[in-house]
Amino acid sequence: MRRVRYSVAMSLDGYIAGPHGEFDWIVMDPDIDFGALFKEFDTRLMGRKSWDEARKQLASGAPGFEMPTYVFSRTLRQAAAPGGGAIVSNDLEKTVQELKRLQGKDIWLWGGGELFESMLDLGLVDGVDVAIVPVLLGKGLRMLPAAQKRAKLKLVKHRAYPKTGTVLLNYEVKQK
Repeated sequence: MRRVRYSVAMSLDGYIAGPHGEFDWIVMDPDIDFGALFKEFDTRLMGRKSWDEARKQLASGAPGFEMPTYVFSRTLRQAAAPGGGAIVSNDLEKTVQELKRLQGKDIWLWGGGELFESMLDLGLVDGVDVAIVPVLLGKGLRMLPAAQKRAKLKLVKHRAYPKTGTVLLNYEVKQK
C-alpha cells in the first residue's frame, strides 16, 4: 500500500510560513537532492490555500513538476481548477484511502497545516518529513494548528546539512 508523507520545511519555532504566507526564509541547501526527493512521489495532495500559492508560483515562471494533484476544498469547484489538471474533491478520507490502495510511489501531502491536521486526525498520514530551517519567525502559519488527537512518531532517518544548518528529520507515524 502506498504511503502518504507530509514533507515540509519548518522554522525552528514551528512555522511553515510567515505571518503573511511568506516563505522567503526557507534556504535551499545545495546538498539536498530535490530531484531525488521529487522522484519518490507520483501524486500530490494539497488544500485550496496551498493550491492558490502554487498557481502564483507557476504563473511567475517558477519551475513546476508534473504529477496528478488532488486539491481538497470546501469552496473550490472543479471548473475553478485551471491548468495543472487538479482534481478537486470534498471527500478527503474516501479519496485518500482509494489513492493509497493504487499501485505507485508515495503520495506527497504538500503545503499547509490545516490539511495535514485533518488527515492526521483521520489516521491518513504515514510519514512526516520535516526540514527544520534555523530561523525563528515568532508568528505565522503553524505546522500543526490544533490537532484533535495526539500522534506518536518514530524517527526513521535524520541528516544535518552544515552549510545552512538545516536538519532533515524523517518520521513514521505510529498508527493505533
